Parts: sequence; structure tokens; C-alpha cells
Amino acid sequence: MFWDMAAGFYDFFENKYNGKVNRAIVKRVSELVGNSNNILECACGTGMITMGYVDNVKNVIATDYSKGMLKKTKKRFKNKKNIVIENANIYNLKYLDESFDKVIAGNVIHLLDNPDVALNELLRVCKKNGEVIIPTYVNNEKTGKPSLFIRMLEKFGAKFKKQYDYNLYKNMFSELGFNNVSFELIDGKMPCAIAVIKK
Repeated sequence: MFWDMAAGFYDFFENKYNGKVNRAIVKRVSELVGNSNNILECACGTGMITMGYVDNVKNVIATDYSKGMLKKTKKRFKNKKNIVIENANIYNLKYLDESFDKVIAGNVIHLLDNPDVALNELLRVCKKNGEVIIPTYVNNEKTGKPSLFIRMLEKFGAKFKKQYDYNLYKNMFSELGFNNVSFELIDGKMPCAIAVIKK
């Protein structure tokens, strides 16, 4: 699997190539999570976003489909007592309805054939009045093109099902029937649009 292989160099991307944007993502998601009790994070990767809020919440279940990514995540959080790290399929989560105060799914929507199925599943496990937080890298609106890093990942075998710019990303939610959504854009080398669905 491509993402198992990518786990070895993903930290370079997080810290160096797109560090400024990623630090802003971590800060903003941490603010949105606040001091919520129970968090589910899907597509946690190597734990970049998780690291920002893990010390401020009661419990975290951090999941990913890639076992290579989870191996690095387990190493990163080995001394944290309030986090469980699990393999999971975003289309078919094994958690009960309304189990989590906040649900996070970072940088995964553009990789999915059926984002609507995943979004409904994320909402299912989110408590009433909770929020689903969905940061997603988007194309730079000035150029309209994917970043150099995305083009490189595609050459190595990453499969991006959809390329969004900020407007396309916002339109995707309304086209799929998700209306109670707010958006913000973190601009930079590889911009990130953060969507928040209020349940």
C-alpha cells in the first residue's frame, strides 16, 4: 500500500515542505476541539494533528487504514495514557452511534471514491451538538494546479480521487446535501481548507 511506504518520509512533508500550513492546521483544530472529553480521529497518519490536542482532552481514539502510518503513530504516543491507536475503515467504523464529542478526519476526503459515505459515517458516531472537523489540502487558487508535492506523490503511486480548490471543496459539501457546514482557509505552499459540520 502506498501510504504504508509513505509513512517513512511523511514527517518531512509535515515539518519542512508544508510546515507553516501544518502548524496552523494543528493550532486551529486544537482550538476547535477545545477540552472535549472524547475524540475520534480518522486518517490520523503519523499523528501530526493529534499531537496538538491530545494533552487537553480526556480520551482519544486515533485511527488510520495504513498500518505503516499507525506504526509511527504508536511510537509517537507511546508515553500517552489517554490515547488508543487502532486500524479502522472510515467507511465502516465499529463505534456506536453518538460516541464522540468531536470527530476529526484530516486530509483524507480527496482520497475517497465515496466521500458522502465517509461523511455520513463520521456524523453517525458524533454526538448530537458535536462537530465533525475535516481539514483537507486544496490546490492553490492562484495557479489552480496541484502542488509539486502532490504531483510527486501521484508519480509514486498515490491515488487522489478528486482535486479540490477552496470553492470546489465548499461546493462538494452542498452538492452532497451537507448544509450546516462552516469553512475557513489556511493559505500557504499547500493550502488547507477546514470544514466543520455541526451535528
